[in-house]
Amino acid sequence: MIRYSRGVTDTSRRRQPHDEAAHRRDASRAVALSAAGLAATGLAELALALLTGSVALLGDAIHNLSDVSTSAVVFLGFWISKRPPDRAFPHGYERAEDLAGLGVALVVWASAAFAGYESYRKLTGHGATTDLWLGMAGAALGIAGNQAVAVFKRRAGRRIGSLTLLAEAKHSWLDAMSSLGALAGLALVAAGLRWGDPVAGLAVTAFICHVGYEVTRELSRHLMDGVDPGDLHAAEDAAATVPGVRSAQATGRWMGRTLALDVEVHADSGLPLAAADQISRQVEKAVLASVPAARRVHAHAHAASAPAR
Repeated sequence: MIRYSRGVTDTSRRRQPHDEAAHRRDASRAVALSAAGLAATGLAELALALLTGSVALLGDAIHNLSDVSTSAVVFLGFWISKRPPDRAFPHGYERAEDLAGLGVALVVWASAAFAGYESYRKLTGHGATTDLWLGMAGAALGIAGNQAVAVFKRRAGRRIGSLTLLAEAKHSWLDAMSSLGALAGLALVAAGLRWGDPVAGLAVTAFICHVGYEVTRELSRHLMDGVDPGDLHAAEDAAATVPGVRSAQATGRWMGRTLALDVEVHADSGLPLAAADQISRQVEKAVLASVPAARRVHAHAHAASAPAR
């Protein structure tokens, strides 16, 4: 178990809902089962795409199979993040989960580039689409498989508070929409519109780019220590409810799935050292109870040098 210095509170000791060992088991199970499901779906789609010549279905299949590799990246991120702090990394390794999430984002962008290129080639007259009903069956399989995986990962991500798993869930939901686009394109080809398949591929590419942007923006915000101002205001308001506190200022940063808050507390003038320590501990408890996202709080109380404005 990781031990923290005096004045730092780990919410795994304070709140029953957070069980780090159980959360990591849930994450590993979600990643492994999702990878197996995506591998089966992607291989089936790939076989049907090669048989029918559907570029939209081919892009969807490659996208699904690439997700299997990202699952390995995510698993590696979870494994590294559980290492305890040391002299080289005194804040721990929890940000490895966010770095793994960036790996997922890179795969999303690579998939977009591949799908766009193949769709353009098909639109300019390279290749034809055959065996439409088989292709449509493959697209329907892709929708069902990816929706199931997305729901599974989203539930696990929300349960353990993992941004990386939630990003993976968005990615899988994207794949389901990609399969839907492939299905629509094949339906247009069946109706006699040969351009339906490549145009659907381009539409899927645009959608992939949109989700890639959303995932990358959220992960970058974490890595840049972006924090919801509402959490900081809630922490300051909670600290102000502690007797003897005149004002408080909160700052914070994300460490993987952990929101760590630092609260600078200005107490009554002439505050003894023992009283400052007691107020700090009371503030930590109050903040943990008021900010659901926080898992670690470090409060430091000292006597105010001037009356609070």
